[in-house]
Amino acid sequence: MSVMPPPVGPIAALRDLAAVFRHGKREKIIGAAFAILATIIIIILFLVDPQINTAPPPSIIYVEQYGPGRTDADIKRDQAKDQAAKNAAKEARKMEFQKLEKKLGM
Repeated sequence: MSVMPPPVGPIAALRDLAAVFRHGKREKIIGAAFAILATIIIIILFLVDPQINTAPPPSIIYVEQYGPGRTDADIKRDQAKDQAAKNAAKEARKMEFQKLEKKLGM
């Protein structure tokens, strides 16, 4: 005599579920239907969710084209101009934080 029940496969489980639905009360059937429906909805959401809003937005990169006769002095002048613009933006950002710091009383 075995202590453990015999192994149950998917076919036996489906037969058991069908027997519950055949001989069950109306409340059991409605509850089981809602449980199955909720499970199906959750599985569908898990399958659909990773495909929504996962790609990064397209970004546009502007490239400056220079002529072949560009000299080293032109390059250094452009780099100095770009660095000055970068430093000005950094300083403006720093001033914004200092204003916020004064406003919050830090």
